[in-house]
Amino acid sequence: MTWPDETPAGCPIPRSTDFAGVRFLGRCSDYDMGDTWYPSWADDGHLYSPWTDGQIGGAHCYSETKRTDPAETGQAILKGDDPLDLEIIHLGNEPASSLPYAGRYPAGSLVHNGIWYYGTYCLGPDASQQYEGRSYNWPVLGPVPGFRISRDLGRSWTPSPLSPERPLFPEPVDFLGPVKFGAPHFVDFGKNLEHSPDGKAYLVAHGTDGRTPNPRYADNSWISGDQIYLARVTPSEQTINDPSAWEFYSGTNSDQQASWSGRFCDAQPLVTWRQNMGCVTVTYNAPLQRYFMWVTDGWPTNKTMNSYLLESATLTGPWKLVTYLKSFGQQAYFLNFPSKFISPDGRQLWLAYSGNFWRGPEIRENPPGSHYGLVLQQVELLPI
Repeated sequence: MTWPDETPAGCPIPRSTDFAGVRFLGRCSDYDMGDTWYPSWADDGHLYSPWTDGQIGGAHCYSETKRTDPAETGQAILKGDDPLDLEIIHLGNEPASSLPYAGRYPAGSLVHNGIWYYGTYCLGPDASQQYEGRSYNWPVLGPVPGFRISRDLGRSWTPSPLSPERPLFPEPVDFLGPVKFGAPHFVDFGKNLEHSPDGKAYLVAHGTDGRTPNPRYADNSWISGDQIYLARVTPSEQTINDPSAWEFYSGTNSDQQASWSGRFCDAQPLVTWRQNMGCVTVTYNAPLQRYFMWVTDGWPTNKTMNSYLLESATLTGPWKLVTYLKSFGQQAYFLNFPSKFISPDGRQLWLAYSGNFWRGPEIRENPPGSHYGLVLQQVELLPI
């Protein structure tokens, strides 16, 4: 079936002139395990991914300090070429302090030239609040405490030299203040970064500049925000945790070419749709020579969630809207297109996500198969 487009009125993002939507082909995986799956395609042909908040074969992992102290993040290898028949092997958990925050979750993960760079981000203390007559927890975004590094593909690790109190990027300025690079993820350039335009690794993230009039409560959360930001680095063990090695997208110059700055204060949003953005991933579709960006606005973080797909001929835009999937999942999050599973013509892909962590009766699986765990749905891009 083709998911109906229900783009809200006032969307500031122009429509795509090449793609009309997404058709679901009715083929879906049934992997029942934790969430936060962002596979990185290594040069050995396997996928390597972070994961958390669940179990694989009896091995548990939880990133919230209420469940385990210190917080833990897990890693796994996904072997096989058939998305419906993957062998998923747990490679262990790594503990790390989240203090003064309440959790430390998987973020940007990249395997390049046999080295695994595994990032995390923090979530703030939960505060019990009322919304539509019910009590909820509101996890507020915290900083990125850098990357741990593995030279043996996830069997052993060198911890990040950074910490929640001394993060990679100089934010937030005030505790629980606005964050731009929240829950960041590496752009998927294919096997071993093979399609990176310059050999660099690019990190895409969601957040806010704090300038939104009358912001929603928890607008700057793990799944909600106002803007998308972009940074890049030449990946190595020496640079990945060096703040001075990173560059930030800082808008366009007078020739409409992308500008980059080594100063975090110069970072400008790649896309802005205030009170309608959230967790973001980007994949380069090599056969079509297009970038595809998934964004999920999951505010207020534990009800139905809305996701939409953008496309662009260049990573720095301009970005255009393909389709808006209202209440997709109905609570799908962490959407991404693993580049390993793109068809030779680029038209068919497998959409990875997790779904329905909030198991109330008001949340149902739509499309079918949208369960909590690793979900892989085969989809087709529809031309105009």
